[in-house]
Amino acid sequence: MTVTILGIDPGLRITGWGVIEVAGNRLTHIADGHIDVPTGGTLASRLSALYAGVAEVLKEFSPDEAAVEETFVNRNAASTLKLGQARGVTLLAPARCGIEVHEYATNLVKKSVVGTGHAGKDQVTMMVKTLLPGARLEKADAADALAVAICHAHHRASRARVDRALHEAGARG
Repeated sequence: MTVTILGIDPGLRITGWGVIEVAGNRLTHIADGHIDVPTGGTLASRLSALYAGVAEVLKEFSPDEAAVEETFVNRNAASTLKLGQARGVTLLAPARCGIEVHEYATNLVKKSVVGTGHAGKDQVTMMVKTLLPGARLEKADAADALAVAICHAHHRASRARVDRALHEAGARG
């Protein structure tokens, strides 16, 4: 069974996205890119533009599942709040399409892809290129989004194994 996963790296200026297909342990790059959110205008108009961009990606690629990176909290509370609102939009858009949405912490994404939770952006990009030959990766945000999709692919496979084991144990008991 093949599953299409959309990974999203939310941002209020640039939101990265990446689409992969997963068949067993095989990962295949489908597409990647970014959504440039206008820097002018009200916050509401910027969030609306972000929603429209994510909706366009959803319409074009029809993913089965989505994975969104959790917000990194920084020292500037206002920036963190605005980023959280952008992240909310990236959670909402696939959910409104009936797509199951999963969330992953930045350190877990890095650990799943690179092997260490404190990897740099260049290490993440290198591993994404290694795991997904053909990825364009015009911006680091697209590499981060593909890393989120890869992380979800690994964790969904682990959950499926646990679910099967529990089901088999229940059938025996």
